[in-house]
Amino acid sequence: MPTTPEFKSATIRAGGNSKTLKGDKAGQYQTAIMYLAPYKASGLGNLCPMAETAKCIEGCLFTAGRAAFTPSINPARVAKTARYFTNRAAFMAELVHDLERFVRHTKRHKVKPACRLNGTSDIQFEVAHPCERNGEKFASIFEAFPEVQFYDYTKVYKRAYRTLPANYALTLSYSAANAAYADAIIDAACDTGMNVAIVYRTKALRNQFIAEGSHYLGRIGFGIRAMKREVIDGDLTDMRFLDAKGVIVGLYAKGAAKRDASGFVVG
Repeated sequence: MPTTPEFKSATIRAGGNSKTLKGDKAGQYQTAIMYLAPYKASGLGNLCPMAETAKCIEGCLFTAGRAAFTPSINPARVAKTARYFTNRAAFMAELVHDLERFVRHTKRHKVKPACRLNGTSDIQFEVAHPCERNGEKFASIFEAFPEVQFYDYTKVYKRAYRTLPANYALTLSYSAANAAYADAIIDAACDTGMNVAIVYRTKALRNQFIAEGSHYLGRIGFGIRAMKREVIDGDLTDMRFLDAKGVIVGLYAKGAAKRDASGFVVG
């Protein structure tokens, strides 16, 4: 089945990511992703508030994929991030414009629109990010576009406890680099049932846990919980909103993450 043609705009793009293409080939969805400059890479602010705690800075996907081979990509992401920091309202208006174009694009090609706003960032778009569409004001981009399925990975575990919009799916992101952080992720997953993504050192290690049927996470001690969950192959598709509930989404290290020794990468 042929894939839906690429979509390009100032804020989001679809059809150029190898992992989303795997899901898009099913012919049901096309996924647009927004890539910004992660952590403090823009020099204007921090888009990944838990990066230092989870120690995922060096292993960030900012260094993986097309960005590792195309010199113009990351400067463009920095410029986009500068727009976000210097004029938030104008940036949100630009995003609304591009999402409207994307929705029209998916309608023409008879697929459903999906969007991941935090391709290389961890912005809490469900709070303090109002926008306007067709003259109507909305508290969030999710409310403005109910026809779009949004999803993200996040290390901000407090988000798991919020009542999120029905069209926004979050997956917690694990790191063993900080024991307190790891415990907080496990607590949040146990409390809410939210899925947890783990980056394994190698594909073979990830596949080992898939074959064994589960992965046990946790430390033995007073007040510290553990979690034993089925591991699924998170690299088959990026469409986390289609995953079964209560699983570990197994990924394997790519780019600079292959050399990570902080504990962010497991194994």
